[in-house]
Amino acid sequence: MALKIRLARGGSKKRPFYKLVVAENTAPRDGKFLERLGSYNPLLERDNKERFVVDAERVKHWLSVGAKVTERVEKLLSELNIVEKPAISERPKKSAPKKKAQERMKAAAEAERAAAEA
Repeated sequence: MALKIRLARGGSKKRPFYKLVVAENTAPRDGKFLERLGSYNPLLERDNKERFVVDAERVKHWLSVGAKVTERVEKLLSELNIVEKPAISERPKKSAPKKKAQERMKAAAEAERAAAEA
């Protein structure tokens, strides 16, 4: 039984509200869960205390039992210093220029260097 600490969506259309829950990783996003650990309301301002409410003691318990945390929840929990900040890359590899474009950029850089030397 693999457990995940993740967000379960609630609220109406265009007005999201999330519950922080512990669920089996095979359970649906808004389906069955074992325990509710807190809530997240992205519509509130960042400095509002009600934006992300969490029971830190229970989160630590579930982490010690072996529950995994999703990336988004890990980022939110790192703001409260419950877990370490995740290493999220800013630029995915698939958005990098392809081979021919890299060759053209390299040739242009060399041409600029040659012009600067002359």
